[in-house]
Amino acid sequence: MDWPHDPDGEEGSEGGRKYGLAILAKKLDEEEDFPLSRDEFVEAHADEPVRINYRKVVSVDDIFDHIDQAEFDDIVDFHQSVGEAMRRGGFWDYHPKGEVSENSHV
Repeated sequence: MDWPHDPDGEEGSEGGRKYGLAILAKKLDEEEDFPLSRDEFVEAHADEPVRINYRKVVSVDDIFDHIDQAEFDDIVDFHQSVGEAMRRGGFWDYHPKGEVSENSHV
């Protein structure tokens, strides 16, 4: 896929590889952006790349396809919802309870 910027370049990773939630969290200001609308966040960032691991990059939209929640109250709520969506969507190979999503690429 042609990304709007290099996921490992300065704009995508601040000079070094960052993964998953770290990429998404840096797009937010914890003090000013909450409560945060899911739709507004997706509209602003849908086509941007998120590196999942050393070999896989997906779009913000791919991840948010697995989130039904309309609004996030704070950064913790955002992280919990996005983390669950990434597990549900099979983006993460690690599952804290030992469960593997049917979509997982393990």
